Amino acid sequence: MSNPVVTHQPGAGGYGTNVQTGEWSTGVCSCFSDGLICALGFLCPLALSCYTANKYGENCCLGFLPGGLTAIRTHMRLTYGIQGTICNDATMLFCCGICEVCRMAREIRIRNGEVSS
Repeated sequence: MSNPVVTHQPGAGGYGTNVQTGEWSTGVCSCFSDGLICALGFLCPLALSCYTANKYGENCCLGFLPGGLTAIRTHMRLTYGIQGTICNDATMLFCCGICEVCRMAREIRIRNGEVSS
């Protein structure tokens, strides 16, 4: 019995099943486009961090760890085919904090069909 020979290496694939190219569905300052997320973000930002991590399929504690939200945002961006860099991910979360976490939560809800953009 002979072993198969690999003659063609697989190409770079997507990171998820919902891969698209482009941009975020909403802007960083579009908080009021989803009232639930907006209210949760401004009333209890830690709960929104936990909610976002959980909705993305990660342990909710990841939202509390240093760099955890940056890791989620980077993976989310790669999964959804959104342009950007890890440096940009960290900078957006550092400078725009809650607004960026709100945008991440909105993106998950939009991609899951829970709300429209």
